Amino acid sequence: MALKNKDVLGLRELSIEEIDEILNTAELMKHILTQNNKRTPHLQGKSIVTLFYENSTRTRLSFELASKYMGASAANVSASSSSVAKGETLIDTGRTIESMGADVIVIRHPMSGASHLLAKNVDASVINAGDGMNEHPTQALLDMYTIREKLGRLENVKVTIVGDIMHSRVARSNIWGLQKMGAEITLAGPSTLMPVEIEKMGVKICSNVEEAVEGADVVMGLRIQKERQHEGLIPSIREYADLFGIDKKKIELASPNVIIMHPGPVNRGIEMTSDVIDYTASTINEQVTNGVAIRMALLYLLTRRRVIEHDMY
Repeated sequence: MALKNKDVLGLRELSIEEIDEILNTAELMKHILTQNNKRTPHLQGKSIVTLFYENSTRTRLSFELASKYMGASAANVSASSSSVAKGETLIDTGRTIESMGADVIVIRHPMSGASHLLAKNVDASVINAGDGMNEHPTQALLDMYTIREKLGRLENVKVTIVGDIMHSRVARSNIWGLQKMGAEITLAGPSTLMPVEIEKMGVKICSNVEEAVEGADVVMGLRIQKERQHEGLIPSIREYADLFGIDKKKIELASPNVIIMHPGPVNRGIEMTSDVIDYTASTINEQVTNGVAIRMALLYLLTRRRVIEHDMY
């Protein structure tokens, strides 16, 4: 099965069948990652460009490694050191990259909807690596893969997400994707960092972490953006850590087989204590590995789709 669209812009647009296909393909790709020789010819002759208007280490590097492991040519464009800094528009930049032969453009942008705008204006496949406060689909997909790998299922899994929900594109993508796959979502965080009427998305809201993690199969922390403190949305980092930080005492209220997750980077002692981060139930490092497998799967499926379309015509 190929993906329906030429792009992966958000989990809101993906069907259950497409998500299953991505996760199943990632499982095959992870076998490649565990080999001594990680080189495969799956993307031989293809060109992948990462176009990042925001700083990133994990996401950008995992896409570049995924490309190279499968034999593609990979290049990175940083907005701060390119023609973008001279005023070139997103559409012009995308068309320039496409004119150089790019098959896939991976974009991260501070504006919600930027990936959709680019996708409409280029024939190359576009992957959203995070757009404003909208979505971060590849992070949610790797989270879903990790949960399925550890627990054997996504259906009826109780997932608790704790932190700055309002500004988190990771939370939004996870809510869209996990609910499609039958999981139950509970959110906890300061009321000032909780989106208005988010209950309409079908999630449960808790005012304290203890209530939220009780019986949870998965506890996911989110990075607290320290700049929010200057906006007056949290009283202090210390108070946030006391009230909403995840520690071993709170984790003991969760399911005995709970797994602990975080998209990274983690602010130790704020979102989670070190003993939780380094706990045997923590999958934070495995999430990074699974991120490469997911991105390998997406690059393969999208370029395979383009080959099928080319053969049809």
